[in-house]
Amino acid sequence: MQNLITYLVEDNPIVLSSLIEALHELTNLKIIAYSATQTEASQWLQTQNGNWHLAIVDLFLKEGTGLGVLAACRSRKPHQKMVILTNYATPEIRERSMALGADAVFDKSTELDRLMSFCTEQTLRLSQKPGSSGFSDSSLNRPLLN
Repeated sequence: MQNLITYLVEDNPIVLSSLIEALHELTNLKIIAYSATQTEASQWLQTQNGNWHLAIVDLFLKEGTGLGVLAACRSRKPHQKMVILTNYATPEIRERSMALGADAVFDKSTELDRLMSFCTEQTLRLSQKPGSSGFSDSSLNRPLLN
């Protein structure tokens, strides 16, 4: 099964570490990089020529917001998915996130199982569509960036 190439945007080092551990244990993801700010995340995601499948984005960041990251990536390719992972998954935040192009919104404290299911579903979809990733996984054999 092909790995889901994933980018994380999270400003809390403890949450980031826990999330990386859980994602590695429960899903078939390859986390290739992460950042803690809107600017860094937006720049990275936009300059990778579509060479990622999933971005998991916190709402409140060290600088900027996850909504800003979503807005910056509205023109991403169809195979690229973006989700918001937040402690503030109110109906208003869910609505704003979806309006800006989020594929899903998950509450950190109550919906991690739904996030894991989403990741598994996306991995299965990717595996069922040969060539749909838009790039070769071998092009991403580089160290995890910070």
